[in-house]
Amino acid sequence: MSAAFDPIYREGAMRRRVDSCGPQFAAMREGKIRLQALTKGHYPGIKIGRETIPGINSIGHWSGVGAQDWGLEAHRNEGLEITFLETGAMAFSVETKNYELRPGHFTITRPWQLHQLGAPNIGPGMLHWLILDLGVRRPNQEWQWPSWLTLTDADRRELTRKLRQNENPVWEASPEVAATFSGLMECVARWPAAHLESRMINLLNRLFLAVLVALCEQQTHHNPQLTSRRRTVELFLRDLAGNAASRTRDWTLEEMARACGLGVTAFSKYCREIVNTGGIAYLNHCRLDQAARALRAEPHRNITEIAFGCGFHSSQYFATTFKSRFRLSPGNYRRRAFSSGTI
Repeated sequence: MSAAFDPIYREGAMRRRVDSCGPQFAAMREGKIRLQALTKGHYPGIKIGRETIPGINSIGHWSGVGAQDWGLEAHRNEGLEITFLETGAMAFSVETKNYELRPGHFTITRPWQLHQLGAPNIGPGMLHWLILDLGVRRPNQEWQWPSWLTLTDADRRELTRKLRQNENPVWEASPEVAATFSGLMECVARWPAAHLESRMINLLNRLFLAVLVALCEQQTHHNPQLTSRRRTVELFLRDLAGNAASRTRDWTLEEMARACGLGVTAFSKYCREIVNTGGIAYLNHCRLDQAARALRAEPHRNITEIAFGCGFHSSQYFATTFKSRFRLSPGNYRRRAFSSGTI
């Protein structure tokens, strides 16, 4: 993958890259789906230049008939992704919520939002999609729309707000949404005939206006916290809790704040609001949780090795903080877990 199309998203200490698209490539090779797409970088389809319809990194459709034995694993895209299910039925999930797509549904996933198609396998049907890179590399960055988008400033701001702050990923497509995807499919199939880029730009503007109208007509609750500085700290703290590599890093409070794009005072304020303690204290809390799990799950592993593996650099400090938290030394904690049958 070229560096130009290997964007990195920084979410707290975690760095994320885009989906590898491996299942799609395999399904194409094995004749399970017919796919037509225009692509930049690693996505499947006909390669187009970076200057072609700036921002569009992938646009196309696939069609599969009959039961499928593959699905897209949970993944992230660098851009805003809009899909439209023309026929068929497919399981779809976004973060922790599951949906069943029916014909006429369209979906919206924000840049780098975790989502999956299939549970685990996709169903038969025709799916259209586009991925538009908006220059987002952190949760609270402003979206950078391409110059070809001709919405008025007011409509662009409204569309941005609705897309960024709405937690509902599945919508009913209007006839205009369906018609524009059909027109885009025809353009992709005829590429690179004359005037197709201009026609696609015209259709994409129609599509984004149709999406705005659909969101207005199917209004749901907005969550401004999704784009706030507080949200950035939430993601960072979630990463500490769920990612062993983050927990073992030698963090300072200043580095934590810098990773979230904040000063120490603001970062500490949000930490206390979210987890009721400071950043370093919460890091140690997460490390102790990991150590307790390891003591229960690995009864023969050396305790000092466990301490160092969880990010502690002193066995004495580990023992002291562990006893303060669990009211038992690490050794006694392990023995009690063993005797009670929780190991």
